[in-house]
Amino acid sequence: MRKRKLNRLKDYDYSKSGYYFVTICTKNREEWFGKIENGQMLLSRCGEIVRICWDELVQHYMNCSLDSFVIMPNHVHGIIVIDNEKIVGNGLKPFPTCGLPEIVRGFKTFSSRRINEMIKEGNHFQWQKSFYDHVIRNEKSLENLRQYIIYNSLKWELDIENGTNPSNLGKTCKDYYEEIIHGR
Repeated sequence: MRKRKLNRLKDYDYSKSGYYFVTICTKNREEWFGKIENGQMLLSRCGEIVRICWDELVQHYMNCSLDSFVIMPNHVHGIIVIDNEKIVGNGLKPFPTCGLPEIVRGFKTFSSRRINEMIKEGNHFQWQKSFYDHVIRNEKSLENLRQYIIYNSLKWELDIENGTNPSNLGKTCKDYYEEIIHGR
């Protein structure tokens, strides 16, 4: 059996209050969510479902709030804020406080179910098994990531998740995002 690479920080508690940057890709980097035209992301119906499911996360997870977010043709970037002091009822049978992996799992489950109900036949939508995350530890990194998210559609041709970009060959996601986080 093939051993999976661990993506999370060893011994880090991902349910701790804080800001978390995530990148979640479609399986095989298939472009389900729309296309980029003149630097603007034009959402498909699947992209609209993803946007709605992202926005609804705060209704399902009591300790979750959302910061910057963008949908790209084959992935999403977002900043999830976990605040364990912010526990209020919302009438939707919310989960108790939970960590980043559970929030992302919920997002992937909610959105893929709705997309597959909509398309009914033909292709079957799936997310990639894992996701990239970064624990944001300072204001500079937070601002760098917010700027990256805001301007991501203008730089699609340079994005590591864009399969047609030859300059990304051999570069890892970790290296790519470290440059963004540290403003290089």
